[in-house]
Amino acid sequence: MRVRDTAGRWTVVWLVVLALAQTAALITVWRTAVHTELGQWFDTVALTGNRIGQDRIDGLVNRILNAMSVAALLAATAVIGFIALIRGRVALAVTATLLIVGANLTTQALKYSLARPDFGIDPQRIFAGNSLPSGHATVAASFAVALVLVLPPTVRVLGALFGTGYAAAVGVATLSAGWHRPSDAIAAYLVVGVWTALGGLALLIMQRERAEADPGDAHRLAAVLLGAGGVLAVVACGLALAWLADGPRVAPNELGRRPLFVGYAGGAAGIAGTMGIVMALVLVSVHRLVPRNAG
Repeated sequence: MRVRDTAGRWTVVWLVVLALAQTAALITVWRTAVHTELGQWFDTVALTGNRIGQDRIDGLVNRILNAMSVAALLAATAVIGFIALIRGRVALAVTATLLIVGANLTTQALKYSLARPDFGIDPQRIFAGNSLPSGHATVAASFAVALVLVLPPTVRVLGALFGTGYAAAVGVATLSAGWHRPSDAIAAYLVVGVWTALGGLALLIMQRERAEADPGDAHRLAAVLLGAGGVLAVVACGLALAWLADGPRVAPNELGRRPLFVGYAGGAAGIAGTMGIVMALVLVSVHRLVPRNAG
């Protein structure tokens, strides 16, 4: 099987590493947050903390989540495909659509096939079963990444910043609304990251060999800023978890305002940070997956 020369074997290796690394991260999040008592406790503390200041942001949260209707999702998919087609990129239109469909089908399959053991930590929601990954967060992240793939290089960074902010806002909104735990949104972003790497491999194979990548389209500074910001947010999440772990391990409903706020803020930081890292990895790779010259 031949791959266009400008992609090179290292690009293929890089995408395979990305797919494997994000799959490993997804499994780690699932095993830790769902199958350990400490992980479930952290998640529940963050989810319980959403009641702090909820009245002030309830309207905004509802607007963000209610905007994601079936009609809006279909329209967004059509727009993404149309952008690729008017640029003469049929393979890109197919790949972007498959990324969206594949990521969301994977999320639904995982959500209904994975079990959530009952450790007695969150009895109010135990009958709801497993909620990982978040469907809303998967939809938002898959659209954000697909948009970055199909946009021309001149506006790609703007699309990445907008998409990251939008997807992160949806993930945090699901936490604020009490729909999902932080790990649900984080897992959703990792599902999208895995599908992006797989879609990149498919795109390399489908595009003609004489297509040329322009190093000027790499957007390295934006990728570094997004990645660094994401890492700092994830570190902040880790510090919040460490602070909570040093405190009393009591039922989340019995905790005071400060630990609940730390749990909620840490969860929100972990959600936003993960999305930033996933998008930074996309920006690092996209100029080789979608060269300026289609060939």
